[in-house]
Amino acid sequence: MKQIYNSIAALLVTTLLSCTGNGNKADGYGNFEATETTISAEANGKLLTFNVEEGNVLDKNQLVGVIDTVQLSLKRDQLLASKNTIFSKSRNVLSQREVLKEQLRVAQNDQNRIGNLVKANAATTKQLDDINGQISIIKEQMKSVESQNAPIVNEVKSIEVQVQQIEDQIEKSVIQNPAKGTVLVKYAEPNEITAFGKPLYKIADLDEMILRVYISENQLANLKVGQEVTVKIDDADSMKSYQGQISWISDSAEFTPKIIQTKEERVNLVYAVKIRVKNDGSLKIGMPAEMWLSNAE
Repeated sequence: MKQIYNSIAALLVTTLLSCTGNGNKADGYGNFEATETTISAEANGKLLTFNVEEGNVLDKNQLVGVIDTVQLSLKRDQLLASKNTIFSKSRNVLSQREVLKEQLRVAQNDQNRIGNLVKANAATTKQLDDINGQISIIKEQMKSVESQNAPIVNEVKSIEVQVQQIEDQIEKSVIQNPAKGTVLVKYAEPNEITAFGKPLYKIADLDEMILRVYISENQLANLKVGQEVTVKIDDADSMKSYQGQISWISDSAEFTPKIIQTKEERVNLVYAVKIRVKNDGSLKIGMPAEMWLSNAE
C-alpha cells in the first residue's frame, strides 16, 4: 500500500511540474522545408542530351542538356541570306546617290563660275537661271533616292532583330542549371520532345534547410529575428542537436480566432516561425524537428 501511495505522489509532482512550465517539452514543433525551383525548357525541340538524375548535386551554370537547334540554325541562315539580298539593293541606291552627289558638285562649281561671269557682264542671267534650275533638280533627285533607301534600311534592321531573336533561342537551347542545388524530381528523358515552359526537373539547395515551426501567442515576446536557437531531430534512442537562427516571424496568426476569446482561447493562436539550419546531410525535406530556446533536454 505504501508503494502505491508513493507512486501516486510522484505522479502528482510530475503533473504539477508539467503545468508550471515546458518541462521536457520543446518550445516549438515543425518540419523542414527548402526553397524548391522548377527548371523549365526555354526552347522547343528534341532533347538531344539531358544529364540529370535525381539526387545529383548540380553547380550553378553547369551544362545539363541540349535541345535540337537545326531548324533554328536554318531559319537564321535564311534571314542572313535575305539580309544580303536587301543590302545589294541598298548598295545600288547608294551608288545612284553618289552619282547625283558628283553631278551636284559639278553643277555648283558651274554655278559659281557663271555667277562670277554675270557680275563681269560676260554671261547672261539666263545661263545662271539654267544652272540654278539644274541644281534644284539634282537635289530633288537625291531626296527621291534617299527616300527609296529608307525602307530598305528599316527592312535590314527588322531582319537583324529577327536574327538576334533566333540567336537568343539557340543560346537558350543549351540548358544550364541556374543555381547550385540537389535534383529532387526529374520530369524529362533524353530524346523526348520538349516545349517552351515544360518542366524538366526540380532543384533545391539543401545546404541550408528551413525549419518552419508554430508557436503560441504568449511565446512571441521571447523570440526575435536573428535569435540563436537549438533545433533537435530524432537520432536512434536520443536527439541530435543543431544550431539554428530565426530568420522570419509571422506578423499575423495562422488561424482565424473567434470574435469573443477567453484567456485560454487566446493560447490557441499560433504564429509561423522560420529557422535557418546548416545541413550536414542528415536533414531532409518534410522531416519533423523541435525548436528549443535552451539546450535543456
